[in-house]
Amino acid sequence: MVLYKVSDARRSQCCYLVHYECHKPSDDRKLNTKFCGDIVARNKILGPQEHKFLLRAIVSSGIGEETYGPRNIIECRENSPTVEDGILEMYEFFIDTLDQLFRKTGVSPQEIDVLVVNVSSLTSVPSFTSRIINHYKMRDDIKSFNLSGMGCSGSLISLSLVQNILKSYKNVYAIVATSESIAPNWYSGNDKSMMLTNCLFRSGGCSFLLTNKTAFRTRAKLRLKYLVRTHLGSSDEAHTCCVQKEDDQGRLGFYLDKNLPKMATQAFIKNITGIAPKVLPLKELIRYIVMKYLGNMATLNLKAGIDHFCLHPGGNAVIEEIRKNLGLTEKDVEPSRMTLHRFGNTSASSLWYVLGYMEAKKRLKKGDKIWMISFGSGFKCNSCVWEVLRDLEDGNVWGDIIDGYPPKTTTNPYMEQYGWKLVVNCATFLAHLLVYVYAMFVVSVVAFPGKLNEILATKALKFLALTIGSVYINFVANC
Repeated sequence: MVLYKVSDARRSQCCYLVHYECHKPSDDRKLNTKFCGDIVARNKILGPQEHKFLLRAIVSSGIGEETYGPRNIIECRENSPTVEDGILEMYEFFIDTLDQLFRKTGVSPQEIDVLVVNVSSLTSVPSFTSRIINHYKMRDDIKSFNLSGMGCSGSLISLSLVQNILKSYKNVYAIVATSESIAPNWYSGNDKSMMLTNCLFRSGGCSFLLTNKTAFRTRAKLRLKYLVRTHLGSSDEAHTCCVQKEDDQGRLGFYLDKNLPKMATQAFIKNITGIAPKVLPLKELIRYIVMKYLGNMATLNLKAGIDHFCLHPGGNAVIEEIRKNLGLTEKDVEPSRMTLHRFGNTSASSLWYVLGYMEAKKRLKKGDKIWMISFGSGFKCNSCVWEVLRDLEDGNVWGDIIDGYPPKTTTNPYMEQYGWKLVVNCATFLAHLLVYVYAMFVVSVVAFPGKLNEILATKALKFLALTIGSVYINFVANC
């Protein structure tokens, strides 16, 4: 009897992922190359240097042609967003994903015991949890939590919150809705450290149903094994490397410090130190310790305990750096690259698009282990390990397009369509300089007659030739 009670208590503390739904906005919200070019052209304070910076950033970003933006940007109102724009963006996501979640799981809104909403950079009154509770007429004893400011790692922070609740209460249904509001946070200034977010962040979101009901052991998709959270907020350098603030002209945006990659690396190393002993076999840990003790170069073979890597698609550079540091193959990071290409960085919900890609490709088999890794402002690195409970093959948000991935090339056409602007900017500068030099030459000829005129003219021509050569070298280097 005692053994049964202990076993039952342990089973009731499990956290099962029943189902998840990623948001796929309507096609009229797509941000293709031409439309993005029009957005840049509308910003009259951007000069040649800013155009060059944006072009290089978007070309190397890994973003494709079919990501989505909020309606106020589609309607050319990015410089004058309203609170209602942000709320509308969230409403479209909430209703789309939650309607599908309730329909596919057969769980009604009135059965939900816990509701967690994570939207990092937008709050409203009443809260988003209250708006959802009102829309679906949920119970009056529901436990609701509205999180903000968590950045791209907010999804796993919400998961951690639910996990702790499930350890304290039996037979609980919990829903997490995670997204980011782009509508009121589009940066319209010319500070390069704040312009990058426009190149990477796109609209999206995910809602997922969790439970500790033992009856779902056979129905659920995943079971949460471990979750480790790392927070470097006590370091001033880490705390200030990603901040929402106004620029010198009072335009709101997100400032990304040059130390951000360094802080992300430190947080990542600390997080691996915490989660590796939980997931890797003892043999691999001993091998690593011995190699380090002998002074040899040693890296953890994470594949000894992990089958799939669900990396946050924060950008091509982020994905590539993690791939190299962990010794992963291109196939390991393919889901993250393809998510970035198709949907962009949708902040905290991005991980679920990556998971959806794996599932749509039918790579997730019973018993497999999945490692989710996310980063967030503060600075935070959170990760968790899931166990696959049955073979998964739901097409989800990727269902109608998965056969086209990976494409032959993920190179976007921005350079092809807008690279000429770099040439025009440099050519314009060259033309202005040559006109100036030629004018000086004419003045020297007119001002000094006779033999002196000839000497000065010859020197002026030599100076003109040297100037042209110097400008040409700079033209080739910068354009």
